[in-house]
Amino acid sequence: MLPSNSPFDTCFHIHMVSDSTGETLMEVMRASVAQFEGTSPLEHLYALVRSSKQLDRVLDEVEAYPGVVMYTIVNADLRRELETRCVELGVPAIAILDPMLATLSSYLGRPVASRAGAQRSLDADYYRRIDALNYAMAHDDGQGDDFEGADIVLLGVSRTSKTPTSVYLAHRGYRAANIPLVKGVPLPPQIFNLRNPLVVGLTASPERIVQIRRNRLLSLNEDRDTNYIDDFAVREEILYAKRLYAKHKWPTIDVTRRSIEETAAKIINLLMEKRNMTV
Repeated sequence: MLPSNSPFDTCFHIHMVSDSTGETLMEVMRASVAQFEGTSPLEHLYALVRSSKQLDRVLDEVEAYPGVVMYTIVNADLRRELETRCVELGVPAIAILDPMLATLSSYLGRPVASRAGAQRSLDADYYRRIDALNYAMAHDDGQGDDFEGADIVLLGVSRTSKTPTSVYLAHRGYRAANIPLVKGVPLPPQIFNLRNPLVVGLTASPERIVQIRRNRLLSLNEDRDTNYIDDFAVREEILYAKRLYAKHKWPTIDVTRRSIEETAAKIINLLMEKRNMTV
């Protein structure tokens, strides 16, 4: 354990060891760490660990960079080897699925199927998410033309998180296209006649947009004053977008203080409402 007066006590190593893709571990770890303010985990992910040789390499890393170990491994021998070595190294090891599996096994009266990566089996849902990701990439930033094939079409001025929201929705299995709104540049005509997709307008406060755009330009080593970061021009862009949304009765979400996950959850709720109304 790091001493409380250490200048580095907000940073720690966290090792995630999985016999599958590691996505479950990553999600649980980040959701857990988010509850502790001021912490900065140094992430080490080891996926598809299914042999002693692979595990040895992982344990060498754990020894070199001690920290918390989280794992999802179903093979009893590998689990025992990992747990024993962690005890020897004096690092905590957490089997994150064990409490859930034990409770379900007791409730259902059935044993746990010890299949590595069972939660990531190649089922219809897996292929649906892959298809959604391919669609999102092909229809990012106004690309593509098959917008009727989308579940969701996102509109918004630059820096309203259209792309990351589209990708997150795709990971949830929803085909999402996104189109930038640029004053003076018309939208594809078919957008106004879509029947299947939910069209959603994203917006944010002018101050937030300007801040993000300034940071973007700095990362590109651009320091020129342009309309892209002009306060008045940005306010005009946002006003134009809001008027467009209101004119076509498209639901609007202000992303100023929302995370990508919160925005996506709101969009999915709107989509469910739309589909329930058309049933």
